[in-house]
Amino acid sequence: MASSIFTLSFFVSLIASTIRLATPILIPALGQIYTQRAGILNLGVEGTMLMGSIAAFSTAAATGSLWLGILAGILAGILFSLIFAWLTITVRANQVISGIGLNILASGLAAFIYRVIFGIRALPAQVESFKPINFGSLSQMPVLGPILFQHNWLVYFAFLIVPLSWFIMEKTTYGLKIKAVGENPRAADSKGISVAKIRYSAVLLGGAYAGLGGAFMTIAYLNQFTESVIGGRGYIAVSVVIFARFLPSRAALGALIFGFFTALQLRMQALGVSIPSQLLLALPYAATIVALIFASKNAAMPSAYTVPYSRMER
Repeated sequence: MASSIFTLSFFVSLIASTIRLATPILIPALGQIYTQRAGILNLGVEGTMLMGSIAAFSTAAATGSLWLGILAGILAGILFSLIFAWLTITVRANQVISGIGLNILASGLAAFIYRVIFGIRALPAQVESFKPINFGSLSQMPVLGPILFQHNWLVYFAFLIVPLSWFIMEKTTYGLKIKAVGENPRAADSKGISVAKIRYSAVLLGGAYAGLGGAFMTIAYLNQFTESVIGGRGYIAVSVVIFARFLPSRAALGALIFGFFTALQLRMQALGVSIPSQLLLALPYAATIVALIFASKNAAMPSAYTVPYSRMER
């Protein structure tokens, strides 16, 4: 058994899978940095990703276009997060209850949409997923080729928007406004910043990222939809933001940690390691919890985190 694990091919495959499996965590986590920095805790990311996944899959299956599927996933994420924004910002409902309620709604709604469109089948419907980008001779390089140059465009896009997210949050007026409404919405309001508009935009932006993350799961990683396709990744993405302390670079690290342990348990199961499969399945989630416990001790949350704002209240 050890001879099957401690091989170059095993480690190359493990690292390459780590990068791929980190992607559907990293994309929504980057979106939630905007949302949470604005003072909004959106636990409905899981449901938003699920709606993005079914919208992307259904559109790609109907049109034959994966690009239209990606667009549909993003739009579904925006529309579903709009419900959350209305509940928590306009109605000022409890953010935790609203998010969990929308997750429950999404689980039933996504299953219903799938059954209506595809019916009940012996084998699940499938689409042709995105292919890896061809980098020519770079893709054929030993070790580095499989690790760095055999992924589809969404994997590269996810890591490219890490520095972009940092730039937006740290170097733009919009990023400063997000921080302002998250730290002291009343002071921001007194300076002419619309707290509601900034928070709406942050929630919708987070929803777009979550929808894209859901689309990745069905048409860029798997080639089918199942009711458990997201598998808790939305909740992990929310926790990664806390682990990251709202820094995109640390969010990438957190996503890679989850991706590594997910890839590891998949490889261990494939090799038939004599460890109960239930323990292996729990491995990435347990690792995320441990990392979150240690990181959360020093996490500095926005002062107005989860606190609704009303100009009429003092």
